Amino acid sequence: MEHLNVPPENHVKVLNGQGWVGLIDHLGTETTIVNAARVSFGKIKKEMDQRDIGLLEYLIDNRHTSPLEHLVFTFSIHCPLFIRGQWHRHRTWSYNEISRRYTEIDMEFYTPAELRRQSENNRQASFADPDFNPAELREAIAEHNKRSFELYEKLLASGVCREQARGVLPQNMMVTFWGTVDLSNLLHFLELRDSDHAQAEIQEYARAIKKLIKPIIPHVAAYFEKKGQVW
Repeated sequence: MEHLNVPPENHVKVLNGQGWVGLIDHLGTETTIVNAARVSFGKIKKEMDQRDIGLLEYLIDNRHTSPLEHLVFTFSIHCPLFIRGQWHRHRTWSYNEISRRYTEIDMEFYTPAELRRQSENNRQASFADPDFNPAELREAIAEHNKRSFELYEKLLASGVCREQARGVLPQNMMVTFWGTVDLSNLLHFLELRDSDHAQAEIQEYARAIKKLIKPIIPHVAAYFEKKGQVW
């Protein structure tokens, strides 16, 4: 039996290698999308041609999204708990996660490679400042992570149940979960999360997902690239 808390073969690392997102599986191709759009004609094509590409672009342009829902992806995501919380705001995904009620193996904690400053006029925004990256604060974060884990282990050793002991673990704890989503809702996720308005950490995950799915949906990616987006 393989260990779930390791990246699958097809993955992209993020957060300076502490996090990753991997493509576990997918159902369908771009041809699936155009066949779904033409299902009323009772015909199925096996390969895309230029007319199909035009139809694909028309569907996206005009937000005819139901054909896109027939292409589905399953990802494995390894991220800090605070990013998991943002991700689960997207309720069109299906989620299953490694539970600390059942295991305490492979526990790790995220320490940012750099600390950003808070925007003075936007509570949701931060910015990188090359003159601001105090090593002592990063060390303090790492020490806090370590002490939290030591308390967790002390609670377990004293007989406290895992479901209560885990309450002392910080938001920087890394978690691993599976997420399954159709292409239509995934594109909406990417629009929101690969954006300057999103937290920098989750932007990394969104860009990693684009790298993973681009070989499967090259014409969809090309459509957005023509619109000036990076894929």
